[in-house]
Amino acid sequence: QVQLVESGGGLVQAGGSRGLSCSASGSIFGINAMGWYRQGPGKQRELVATISRDGFANYATSVAGRFTISRDNAKATVYLQMNSLKPEDTAVYNCNGWIRDSVYGPVHEYWGQGTRVTVSS
Repeated sequence: QVQLVESGGGLVQAGGSRGLSCSASGSIFGINAMGWYRQGPGKQRELVATISRDGFANYATSVAGRFTISRDNAKATVYLQMNSLKPEDTAVYNCNGWIRDSVYGPVHEYWGQGTRVTVSS
């Protein structure tokens, strides 16, 4: 089994920056794409950014140019650097990863428990 744990959430003022991290542990035989999602109050969960194993990133239009996703494969960790934060960025942020959790099995999607980011104006 695999666990993903996020950290770095908290309160930040509008225009400020915050960095999130998510580390995977457990029975990991390979990690393909990883990503960040968020769900704000009264909103549906939405994709924030994804990154392939070799480092190619895609972003939601709402965060492109402000957020940067990166990863460290040796540490099984994905990061999200958030700059120029807006109140609408307030949400619980969850990381996910497509992870091969056995030698011969397929990849499975795992999710972290979430970390809360609150942006005040």
